[in-house]
Amino acid sequence: MAPSYDCAASILLCAEDNNSILGFVDGDQENHEMGSLGEIDCLGPSWILGKRRGLHGNFFMDFPLQSEECIAHDLQRELDHMPMGDYAERLLKGELDASIRRDAIDWIWKVHAYFNFGPLSAYLSVNYLDRFLSVYEIPEGNAWMTQLLSVACLSLASKMEETLVPLLLDLQQVGEAKFLFEARTVQRMELLVLSTLKFRMQAVTPFSFMDYFLQKFSDGSGPKKFLILQSADLILTMIKGIDFLEFKPSELAAAAALTVLEEFQSIEIEKAFTTCVYLDKERVLDCYEMIQNKVRMCISATKISDSLVSFVPDSPIAVLEAPCLSHATEDTSIFSDPNGDSKSPMSKRRRISR
Repeated sequence: MAPSYDCAASILLCAEDNNSILGFVDGDQENHEMGSLGEIDCLGPSWILGKRRGLHGNFFMDFPLQSEECIAHDLQRELDHMPMGDYAERLLKGELDASIRRDAIDWIWKVHAYFNFGPLSAYLSVNYLDRFLSVYEIPEGNAWMTQLLSVACLSLASKMEETLVPLLLDLQQVGEAKFLFEARTVQRMELLVLSTLKFRMQAVTPFSFMDYFLQKFSDGSGPKKFLILQSADLILTMIKGIDFLEFKPSELAAAAALTVLEEFQSIEIEKAFTTCVYLDKERVLDCYEMIQNKVRMCISATKISDSLVSFVPDSPIAVLEAPCLSHATEDTSIFSDPNGDSKSPMSKRRRISR
């Protein structure tokens, strides 16, 4: 019997003709026009500002929820789009220079925010970066190569996911860039990234599973827009941290869904797993508990440095949006324990039987 490709049908649809990527139960979306090509040309490098759907770009298009068959297919493929297995450990032990990853992600986030790219572009940029760095070590003292790699990864990701892509020169003019590369130089780096990743660029991401788990964990009710937005924000925060590199995209998505649903509506976590028997419960709970630990670490850090902030967020989602979790420190991200230990001794938010 020939394989079914129904789950990939959305790839063939033109994103410009759709309003949202996920099926919502609350129809509170607004219609935005991208404007004519002439208007875009006149606006120059900031053409995309004010023309996209805010922080999440073109993330919402009106496609149905993925089928069980499609989810199973993605679960089989997700390992093909992850860094090498020892990558996170080498970063934590200092065998790889973690500052290269941190600096690259910081730059990617600035450009991503400036052009209002969607969350998929941000995730893919970091995914390409991690997969490349896990097999190709950049020599120390080559800051220019780190910058070039960052530009190449973001450029490739934007070409994969965005309907309108800035010129390579425009991408590099955000912030105070120390290096400025010609287009042909960036393109050569893109080819190196492509060949190193074996041209596997259409990666399985947590967003491939996010709406599915939100529905499954909500007793089958369709995912609401604000829950999807909160889950997307949480996922983008998690991928900055080294500790979360050990988890598969499906595990990140499931843990994010549990965290968001627990915050905004009642949910029985034990019951939730009965609806997704193919999930590794232990792994998902490890990821979920790591999120809770990092939230507590951030709250503690915020209380200690109360001279820098005027309030302490009282919910996990609010904390995860706080600056102490979204920015790396001079030595390490808040998501990476300085001692390299991903298990915090701090008390868990909730005891969960396994």
